[in-house]
Amino acid sequence: MAEYVLEFGRDGGRVEPDGRLDAPAFHRNHEPIWAALEKHLTNATGNVVELGSGTGQHVVHFARHTPGLIWWPSDLNQRHLKSIEAWRVHAGLPNVRSPLRIDLTDSDWCPEMRSGQGPTSLAAVFCANVIHIAPWSVAEGLFAGAGRYLRADGKLFLYGPFKRAGKHTALSNAVFDTSLREGNPEWGVRDISDVETLARVAGLGLVDTIEMPANNLTLVFAR
Repeated sequence: MAEYVLEFGRDGGRVEPDGRLDAPAFHRNHEPIWAALEKHLTNATGNVVELGSGTGQHVVHFARHTPGLIWWPSDLNQRHLKSIEAWRVHAGLPNVRSPLRIDLTDSDWCPEMRSGQGPTSLAAVFCANVIHIAPWSVAEGLFAGAGRYLRADGKLFLYGPFKRAGKHTALSNAVFDTSLREGNPEWGVRDISDVETLARVAGLGLVDTIEMPANNLTLVFAR
């Protein structure tokens, strides 16, 4: 079954003295997610923004495999931002930047993206396990920003549980969806067709659908 954590560090997980948080999901899914990204990002160059970086563990793992890419993690939660920065410092990788505070309900994402202090002409955008635990306005802002900031050959990678043609891909996802909507009616597992509609408005199209463990998918969008 898919899972979610609203705020890492308040879920009983380990917190290091420097603020580094540890997400159990990272240890389960970082290798299959990288396998999905690898064929698209190996030998790529340029800037990549990770939206909703959480603890910051994924961005460090991906950066180790892609020395030609500069990774810009981001989040909205202050505790997460502290953890991301601590993981960046701990890893000491030259291609991971300090995290941006991005609010995806704003299609501009953050002031740095407009001012030139942040990355421009993005080679890729990566977002995992966000749009099902957020209002639909977050998905709208995510795609609007991706359409604005991705370069001509850039790609958007979206990982998580999804419905296909209005149907869940597994009973466990249906149960998960019900629990999400009971907690907040604005949340829920999204249908691929609805996500594709947002993509088209942003000038993007679905170019690959990758089956992942635990009934998740990685959707790949490009111009």
